[in-house]
Amino acid sequence: MDHVGVLKDLISIDTTVPPGNNYGKAIEYLEPLFKQVGFQTEQVTIPEECAGGKPGRVNLLAHRRNRGKPRLIFYTHVDVVPAQGWSAFDPVVRDGKVYGRGAADMKGGIVALLLGMEKISRKQIKYDVSVMVTTDEEVGQAEQIRYLGRSLEPVEGASVFSLDSDFGYVSIADLGAIHMDVKVRGESVHSAMSHLGQNAIEKAIPLLNALMDLKPRVMQRHSKVDAHPSTGLRKMESRLNINVIRGGLKVNIVPDECTISIDRRLIPEERIDEARDELMQALYRVRDVRWEVDNIVLIPTVPPFKGSAGDDLAATIKQVVGEAGKYGTMGSGDFGPIVASDWRAGLFGLGVIRPECNIHGKNEFVFVKDIEQLAEIIAKFVSAP
Repeated sequence: MDHVGVLKDLISIDTTVPPGNNYGKAIEYLEPLFKQVGFQTEQVTIPEECAGGKPGRVNLLAHRRNRGKPRLIFYTHVDVVPAQGWSAFDPVVRDGKVYGRGAADMKGGIVALLLGMEKISRKQIKYDVSVMVTTDEEVGQAEQIRYLGRSLEPVEGASVFSLDSDFGYVSIADLGAIHMDVKVRGESVHSAMSHLGQNAIEKAIPLLNALMDLKPRVMQRHSKVDAHPSTGLRKMESRLNINVIRGGLKVNIVPDECTISIDRRLIPEERIDEARDELMQALYRVRDVRWEVDNIVLIPTVPPFKGSAGDDLAATIKQVVGEAGKYGTMGSGDFGPIVASDWRAGLFGLGVIRPECNIHGKNEFVFVKDIEQLAEIIAKFVSAP
């Protein structure tokens, strides 16, 4: 397989979301490649009611069934975030790197999987394997994953291997998350007559102060799970950040609305309901301010992966790369809670993402060597002794 050529072809298919471009084209390109490396395939179009009303959500499932063996499900996605200011969909190969949107996040991981499975296409494998090539990961895909789960049975007790992960170590835990918009109400008047109105931005200041009082207590919470050294942390840590404030129409108008966007990250030991209640209690302590929660997204924490597959993968990484380990990441996603709660399965991961790859940024790239080493790791991990 010309893995660099395949990656260039895949990057050149603009699968930006929103809106969700060319999903069908990307799946049509990938399906015969999975067949070539020994998989049976099926395209699954997600009903619009399970995709937030969005059409054209074409996914691919690929199977190399080995019934009676431990269940292993690989997770991937083809969608990418928007790109501006560079030729993101005209891939360039330079100095052992492939540049283009999605090179590392995560089309390079898909190519590594294909290359790895090609190496063992005629060999016995020790797992009952399926692959998910999904859409809309970058904007939320919970209901789509639940729909796909029906075609992946058995899922209970499975080991789910996410290729949307960092390179060089086994990812065994993610952070949970709460994203909350708090809308503060005021009364709009001309700025010269401000005594007749209520300034929503100024009214928001006591709420901001209440959240800042809470922040040090949140930041002191450390997990028992090790964080990867590249994060600069020893253990996974909780977070509370105010990342967006929106309000005001014009400099001479007293604003009648101000929205505060809160990003709260939870270590695996925290409960989502307790963290939400803690935020709300901090806000309720503020008097004489009219506010309401305008939007809230809850991503529960997931217990760290403890299956033997994680140990086996770490040993395989060390064999190929020379060093390895098992760490929690400082990211969040809605896939893990579905795996843990709906499927009663375990989630772990390894991919081709490195901090320097600049995923979601300008000139995203992947190291060709990382793709090749991940392919070797997958081949050794899946093949029978």
